[in-house]
Amino acid sequence: MKHAIHATACACALLLASLGAHAGLPEKMPSMEEMWQIIQQQQAEIEALKQQQQTTEQKAVAADEKAEAAVVAVEEAATTGSGTLLSDRTSIGGYGEMHYNNLDSKEEIDFHRFVLFFGHEFTDNLRMFSELELEHAVSGGDNNGEIELEQAYIEYDINNNHQVKGGLFLLPVGILNETHEPPTFYGVERNPVEKNIIPTTWWAGGAAANGEIAPGWSYDVAFHEGLETSAQDSYKVRKGRQKTSKADASDLAGTGRLKWTGIPGVEVAGSVQYQADITQGESNAGHAWLYEAHTDIQRGPFGLRALYAMWDLDGGGPKAIGADQQEGFYIEPSYKFNQKVGIFARYNQWDNAAGDSTDSKEKQYDLGINFWPHPDVVLKADVQQQDNEGKKNDNGFNLGIGFQY
Repeated sequence: MKHAIHATACACALLLASLGAHAGLPEKMPSMEEMWQIIQQQQAEIEALKQQQQTTEQKAVAADEKAEAAVVAVEEAATTGSGTLLSDRTSIGGYGEMHYNNLDSKEEIDFHRFVLFFGHEFTDNLRMFSELELEHAVSGGDNNGEIELEQAYIEYDINNNHQVKGGLFLLPVGILNETHEPPTFYGVERNPVEKNIIPTTWWAGGAAANGEIAPGWSYDVAFHEGLETSAQDSYKVRKGRQKTSKADASDLAGTGRLKWTGIPGVEVAGSVQYQADITQGESNAGHAWLYEAHTDIQRGPFGLRALYAMWDLDGGGPKAIGADQQEGFYIEPSYKFNQKVGIFARYNQWDNAAGDSTDSKEKQYDLGINFWPHPDVVLKADVQQQDNEGKKNDNGFNLGIGFQY
């Protein structure tokens, strides 16, 4: 190889000398040794360029491998939820509402509820839902507020039409118990029937199943902790909510619901609950049945909500004070002028001692307006008037602001 390069160098020298004689090039041309040095230098530069090119290609391959590894890591984080990235399988939401009450019983401003919602899909058919609620703005010590875990459960899709879940969840009873975000209902305060008879908001720890059994027909079945009422609280069902906080599980309860939504904007449903002992072992008390039926209609600008609920408690204790029967109903027509303004009227009647021979019914009339500057933000105003025999009436007006996201 060296001999060939040397011969080439000699030929180039002779050629340059010949050209120089005819083209007027400088008479002093490089010697053979100098030409050989020039060619060796050029060869070294070519080898250096080749080596540099190989190094660049290796770096490019390494960069591609790192980029591919980063893409795989992001995809795994989105699938498993691990790492510090917020994946598209995790959702955050919540709602809140502040009230001003100017009533015979009180004049106050209260940030009634602030709720944070977190959900996550582990897979396409396995997910988690949770809600953490702060009531009355400040909790702890002698403050008025409470921090409550309102929902925390795992849900699994058996198939496209049926699901099961376990954990802490809202019970399938009434209109407001499962859907009670402020922009979804009329009135500053939740209606007194669903508050005192159902009693909203009502959650429990247990297991449940739900699904669609035919077009427009759906069901819910749940087994969960029961209530724990007592003679001290006059067996009022609202006082018996255990809220899954070291709940006495001596006597569990079962709840079932059947719902029809065969016409757009129309819901008709009924729920039944049974508990063997609503006092969790207190004497002079026994089983309890809850029966509830409602309709929720929104057709064009016209709306109508109507609900009836009744408790039937066994035992001498509840019967002695008339609490063996507790019932109530309300009817609420409404009219929405457009997407921003709606008005309503509501008649409420309830009785937590309906089994007593004396008239212990409580009645309340509500009239008000909602204004939605955005579908998820609402301003509310209403007046309330009570008509209670033998009890103090609580009349006045309420203002509220609420949101959801």
